[in-house]
Amino acid sequence: MPAAQAQSKGTRYCRFRRGNVTAFGIVDGDTVRQLSGDLFSNPRETGARHKLSEVKLLHPIAAPSKILALAGNYRSHLGAADPRTNPEPFYKPPSCQQNPEDPILIPPGAKNVHFEGELVIVIGRKTTRVSMAEAKDCIFGVTCGNDVSERIWQNDPKIKDVQWWRAKGADTFGPTGPVIARGIEYGNLKIQTRLNGNVMQEDSTSHLVHNCESAVSFVSQAVTLYPGDLIFTGTPGKTSPMKPGDIVEVEIEGIGVLRNTVQGS
Repeated sequence: MPAAQAQSKGTRYCRFRRGNVTAFGIVDGDTVRQLSGDLFSNPRETGARHKLSEVKLLHPIAAPSKILALAGNYRSHLGAADPRTNPEPFYKPPSCQQNPEDPILIPPGAKNVHFEGELVIVIGRKTTRVSMAEAKDCIFGVTCGNDVSERIWQNDPKIKDVQWWRAKGADTFGPTGPVIARGIEYGNLKIQTRLNGNVMQEDSTSHLVHNCESAVSFVSQAVTLYPGDLIFTGTPGKTSPMKPGDIVEVEIEGIGVLRNTVQGS
């Protein structure tokens, strides 16, 4: 079945705020149907309905226990380098998350901050030492992400950090959203990143070196994943710097557009 047909059958979940209410909901056209209870364990519709234009969409998972991200997971990003035999995960702190439409803040001292548009896995159940076949049922859905990266802190041979704790983990360096898409074909989605309206990255998740199931299975051999944990699956193609005043958009077929402005801090 073509991806466009498969994705039409999916469900799009959001986390939103309206007034003093913060809740999960199902996005149904221009309407958000409010939910109560745990998103990962039989949430129920409350009957409340909101216009999508009248709610503030938040990053879909409030406080994941962990966020991991994969390095070098598209051939178009690796260039002449050989693909990794195994997925290569690293950690981003949960505090790096940012909401759709809210700004990416360039921290003091940062001089070379790049976008990285990515598909992000949302874990739906406790996951320990699962096979690739079992991993599929552990994925609740997927969302858009931007693995914002300060390249000097990450790569400069003289001053780079021992770990990517700030290069990849500074506040606002992990925008996600606008929704979690469930029930679409995660392995065949068009992904595009635009900077000020110009297409900078374009690829398909069918070109991931290690697909979603492989990533979940590999991580779970050593680290237990819990509902709401996130795995960024890697960025395609080339990246480039962002500066204050820029607008960066990550669009993934079947999910939507994650849009953020860029500001100095």
